[in-house]
Parts: sequence; structure tokens; C-alpha cells
Amino acid sequence: MKKGQMLEGTVERIDYPNKGVVKAEGADRPVVVKNAIPGQKVRVSVNKMRKGRAEGRVLEVLEPSPLEIPSPCPHFGQCGGCAYQTLPYEEQLRLKESQVKGLLDEAIQKGGGHDYQWDGIKASPRTDAYRNKMEFTFGDEYKEGPLALGMHRRGSFHDIVNVNECQIVDEDFRAVLEATLAFARESGLPYYHRMRHQGYFRHLLVRKAARTGQILVDLVTTTQASPDLAPWADRLLELERSGRLKGHIAGILHTSNDSLADVVKDEGTELLFGQDYFYEEILGLRFKITPFSFFQTNSLGAEVLYETARSYIGETKDKVIFDLYSGTGTIAQILAPVAKKVTGVEIVEEAVEAARENARLNSLENCTFWAGDVLKVIDELGEVPDLIVLDPPRDGVHPKALEKIIGFGVEKMVYIACKPTSLARDLETLQGRGYHVERAGCIDLFPGTVHVEAVALLAR
Repeated sequence: MKKGQMLEGTVERIDYPNKGVVKAEGADRPVVVKNAIPGQKVRVSVNKMRKGRAEGRVLEVLEPSPLEIPSPCPHFGQCGGCAYQTLPYEEQLRLKESQVKGLLDEAIQKGGGHDYQWDGIKASPRTDAYRNKMEFTFGDEYKEGPLALGMHRRGSFHDIVNVNECQIVDEDFRAVLEATLAFARESGLPYYHRMRHQGYFRHLLVRKAARTGQILVDLVTTTQASPDLAPWADRLLELERSGRLKGHIAGILHTSNDSLADVVKDEGTELLFGQDYFYEEILGLRFKITPFSFFQTNSLGAEVLYETARSYIGETKDKVIFDLYSGTGTIAQILAPVAKKVTGVEIVEEAVEAARENARLNSLENCTFWAGDVLKVIDELGEVPDLIVLDPPRDGVHPKALEKIIGFGVEKMVYIACKPTSLARDLETLQGRGYHVERAGCIDLFPGTVHVEAVALLAR
């Protein structure tokens, strides 16, 4: 086998995340590819040679998998957002569960092989229109092509697919996207070119609460032009006035971002209409959410996740709980009514302010929130917790922060992971320092995609 070689074979399995293992005819090693489905017969091109395996890309699906069904989304295959929409939902769940359990089994075996209770996978209450947040990107449909607003084309850093029929958001997202794209095209202003660092339009951020129906819209641009955005805001409000929105627009914002990085970054936000926040309700509590604060993107699925975490924690009466990487304080406030005290730590100051206001909104007086990096703030908290809840970002817990967390010596810890490989990696350290997994399971907050949440209860 050599680089550039084309091979045909069958996808034997999918390892987390999105790593299809192809057994190619006549090949001396497997080829790992992205965006494949178990059972597909594919033609692949070898891109890299690694010790014991090769990496490649799928050129063509020669035969579909016996498991596959027609995708409900017309953008599937072009858009890079979803990978499993041709799998029935039951098969998606089966695939994700086997991936997560395989990761944890391997990590636990490496750490000493302690038996644990596997709780399987819990489904998302909704499999379509489940997202409460989307970041759409401006670009061109192809090089020097017409202005587009949507998601990156699969396998492309530059090309953008218009996703006006995206199935993981509801029709209000799609209406706002179409109205914004029309305004941008009529303005004649270019999108921000990520290589030339020139242009105006960058991103469109849309958030909508599942329970309250409130919508927050934020147009992210550079400061290289200064058009009147009032007509754009009025165009969105007209959608609501004419009855074309099911929800209610709470606020319309304009954020400036001259950063070279291709990310949504707040370098100054002006309010064009309404307010710069909206409210969502989860498990009977009300949460104020600002444009850039973290909140689970599947509100109904988050209820399943947090109920699972609460059941893992068990008895909390008279206990002090640390909620580390607390976001807008969702977990902290769900635990507060049945705990002595809950302390949340979050690095995003905007999210901490929202968490404090949410605690006041829900009449919770035993919640405190600290703004700062967990690695630094943890030394300043001035007390020892009885148990700790960890819900870190995708990269997991910083190794030095993890050592400090272990140093508290709590009897129980609940680890929530949006990237199960990070949990598996951190288990190596935790097990080495005397913790073992008692229970674990996963919750699917992202139907149609490769992502899944994992939850583990660790005991000392």
C-alpha cells in the first residue's frame, strides 16, 4: 500500500469519533476514513501512511449499507454538519453506545479492570429540530461563486452550503437565515475572506428556546464597512409580524469581530432591537441566556442528561457541591434545592453573570459562582466540597487542574463529557489516584451527528 493508491473495500466498523475502518481488498492494513457508515462498500484514496494502518478519504460509495435509509435532509452529503442521517435512529443509538462503552472499557481495563454498572444510552426526546443554537457562516458556494450562508461543505475549509432546509433546527431558524442572506446579497458587501482578511459579513448566530420560544439573533461582521443594519432588523421583525415565525424575537444584535481566527468572537456588541438575552426553562427552573454563554444545544435532551447526573449524585442533603465548568449555572441550580451549598466555577464572565442572575431568578440563595479558570480559582474557594461535578469543554480537564480536583479527596465525583475520548483519557489519571468508575452511560444530545454525551460516577 502506498500514498495516492485507490482501493475498494467494506466499512467494518466506526470508531469514535467518525473513524470508519475499511478492510480493503488485497491491502496489508486497514484504511481509516471519515463520513462512512458500517457495511458500505466504498472506493477510497490513501492520503497518509501510519504504522499499522493507513488514512484516506472516501471517493465514492459503491454500495450502500444494508442499514441505510434515505436521508430526511436534502443537504446531507454536501453539508459537513451531520454524518449519520442515513442511519435509522435506533441504529445511531446502537452505534454510539458501542463506541462509548468500548472507549470506557478500554480505559478502565488499563487502569486496573474494576467492574462497573453500564446504563446504556438514552435517546434524545426529539430527533429533528432539536437544536436551540446554530452558528451559520458566510462564504461563497464555490470559488468566486454567489454569496452563501450556511454550513461548511463537507471536507472543505472554504466552500459554504446554503442550508435553508436543515432538519436539525426548526423553521424559525431557516426563515431568519433566508431573510439574512437576502439582505446580505442586496447590500452588495462581500463576506469576510479568511485568507485575504478582507470583507464584511462573517457569521449569523441564532438561538431559540425550546420551552419559551424566545429567539435571539446576532449578526457578526468585521468593522471594514458600516452599513445601516436597521432594514435587516426590520426584515426579521416583519417575519414575526406577518406570522411566519412560531417563536418570538427577544433581541436582535450586531457583533463586531476583526479577529483573524475563524471563530465567533465578541469585540463589541450593539443592540438593534429588544434585549441581549432570552429565557429558557429546564426541569422547572428558568435560565437567562446571553449570546455567547454556554448552554446545552438540545434543551429537551439536556433535561435527560441532568436528570441522569442527578440520579448518579444521589443523596445531597447537608452537602457542599462544586460544579466546575458551570456555564450559566444549570447543573448547580438543579442541585441547589437539595444541597447545603453549591459553588460554580466558569471562565466565561458573561456566563457567570447570567448564572448569578439565574440563581436570583429561581430564588436560590445557596448558590455562588466564581469567574475564572478552574486551574487558578480552585485554590481560592476556601472550602472543601463533599462531592464534585465536572462538565468540562471538549478537551477535558487540564491535567494540573485535575490533580488539584483529586486533591480534595471527595468520596464521589460525577464527570459529564461532551467528548467521551477526553473522559477516557482523564480516567487514566483518576484511576491512578484511587478512583474507580461505579456507573456510566451516555445520552444522545446530537441525533444525526457523530457526537454524544457520556456520564460517569466515580468513587474513591
